[in-house]
Amino acid sequence: MGFEIEHIGIIGAGQMGNGIAHVAAQSGYSVTMVDVKQEALDKAIATITKNMDRQISKNAMTEADKAAALGNIKTATSTAELAQCDLVVEAATENEAIKKKIFAEVDALLKPEAILASNTSSISITRLAAVTKRPEKFIGLHFMNPVPMMALVEIIKGLATTQETYERVLEVSVKMGKTAATSEDVPGFIVNRLLLPMLNEAAYALQDGVADVKSIDTAMKLGAGHPMGPLTLADFIGLDTCVAIMRVLHNELGDSKYRPCPLLVKFVDAGWLGKKTGKGFYDYADPTKPKPYR
Repeated sequence: MGFEIEHIGIIGAGQMGNGIAHVAAQSGYSVTMVDVKQEALDKAIATITKNMDRQISKNAMTEADKAAALGNIKTATSTAELAQCDLVVEAATENEAIKKKIFAEVDALLKPEAILASNTSSISITRLAAVTKRPEKFIGLHFMNPVPMMALVEIIKGLATTQETYERVLEVSVKMGKTAATSEDVPGFIVNRLLLPMLNEAAYALQDGVADVKSIDTAMKLGAGHPMGPLTLADFIGLDTCVAIMRVLHNELGDSKYRPCPLLVKFVDAGWLGKKTGKGFYDYADPTKPKPYR
């Protein structure tokens, strides 16, 4: 086989990108994290450091482990710095045009044997792979948020992805301590295909006056054993992300059951995107006591 994955590139320093960088560096990989904004990279390193300190406080990591992991991460504002990577994982914004532009650019820089992966939660892997000259070495690697805590990664083969590429990426996932679920290249894959319509339905239940925010969340927590209620979870994911995924499901599958809830769309139009903007189905002015919208 000859080719070993040792150096992982990550494109995007947002919550997914920094989480993937965290677990990759902690698992002993050399990591180069790239973002167009230097402040996003600085913020990502601060987040990773804080999350590692939390792991230390829970005895899940030592100071020496943390120093070694942070030492494995390099940051850069230019994709040219990814040229030496064996695997590049794109974790940029969930926008097909932006992702295609990134992949066309990075594909041209990489050595022939390098693998390209997307952390997309809903966009076709086959379509993204088609803009590169290595569709057989292109794969979906969808981590869950927050990456350091969530055990799952969805691996998605595009139409051209080879079994060897799949096995290589599976090895990396296992080394990162993740459990893989393999999905066909269909909109939303497994988790979002099942989860997002439920969150959307919770918004419909609120819109239709079935119950208030708190009752919907309490019912699903205590009645279905969910760790957090669907409206809390939607706020956590970001309501803009929820709408974006529902639109992909709706457009690609053409079934009206995937229509984004008008109330959800209205929140996004108002800039109430959930936790990250301080307001969504809950108001987070006092983060210890989020106040329900109604």
